[in-house]
Amino acid sequence: MSPAPATAVTLPEDTAEAMVHLYDGGGVTASGPALLVRKSLLDKVSLSGTYYVDMVSNASIDVVTTASPFKETRTELGVGADYAYRDALLSLNYSSSNEPDYKAQGVSVDASQEVFGNMTTIKLGFTRGKDDVGKKGEGFFDYAKHWRYRFGVTQILTPRWLMSLATEAVSDDGFLGSPYRAARVFGALVPERNPRTRSSRSIKLSTIAEVRPRLSVHADYRYFYDTWDIKAHTVELGASGNVGESFLIDGYLRYYKQNHALFYSDNATVETTYISRNRQLSTFNDIAPGVRVTYTYKQVPGRYEIKGNLNYEYVRFKFSDFTDIRTGKLYSYGAHVLQLLVTATF
Repeated sequence: MSPAPATAVTLPEDTAEAMVHLYDGGGVTASGPALLVRKSLLDKVSLSGTYYVDMVSNASIDVVTTASPFKETRTELGVGADYAYRDALLSLNYSSSNEPDYKAQGVSVDASQEVFGNMTTIKLGFTRGKDDVGKKGEGFFDYAKHWRYRFGVTQILTPRWLMSLATEAVSDDGFLGSPYRAARVFGALVPERNPRTRSSRSIKLSTIAEVRPRLSVHADYRYFYDTWDIKAHTVELGASGNVGESFLIDGYLRYYKQNHALFYSDNATVETTYISRNRQLSTFNDIAPGVRVTYTYKQVPGRYEIKGNLNYEYVRFKFSDFTDIRTGKLYSYGAHVLQLLVTATF
């Protein structure tokens, strides 16, 4: 019997990462550290662990118009394992997050297979999640369950051009709103009431091509729809290029647009079974220019590499049917998103 062929797929590199992240916009500030460590064993298995913290100060328009500003901390821990066998890569991940009134757990299983001479990669994935929802000081407890199914194909068309197609189906069940959020009916505040089930589908088409040495361009389009009658479109265009021997700069522009949910109303004029004034379920669009700068501090091929990354994005949100009840005007705001990351591969 001839020996089995060598492993064709590549395990993720042994890596240590440290990140500081910041979101500031719309009255919400979220910041904190994040850590990732990944180590391979026997060239067949790669183990990983993650730690992520969000320190949130919330005085968003939802909060300041219906409740008091608050501060809280969310902590997330994750572990994972990847197993390479010939042309296939199997991944198993578990995550758990905790905050004062919300606990979430999730398990993911993913598989990728290279076929047709490693020119095509097929991916399948599944995630099962469960959340425990509470409300501080009021004895409110409920749950939410989530199922996510993923399928994707990546095709190398030429040595300088590839395309990918990714689809996802999501099913949610349980308490799918916020116990703190209020809706408006004839100008009066009433508790938000969302359906306890939701199903959604999305499809994303991506392409990336090297237009000349050390310079590539990419384009993405994503379509989303769900049983709450939301339909959304996302388009992103960008370019990435090397500057000198140490810098890689990636610039992009993303545009997002969606219509409102079936039961959304800024100020309902009739009492219905379901009612929400969640601005994330309203009609709005956002545009986000961003830049990523990667600096290679030191590199010894085949041994180790140390990089620094700066990612900055500015997102401008504009709402078409959600008003600031303090002024009566349509609401809009800008948000800054910043990530500072140091990565060492070894």
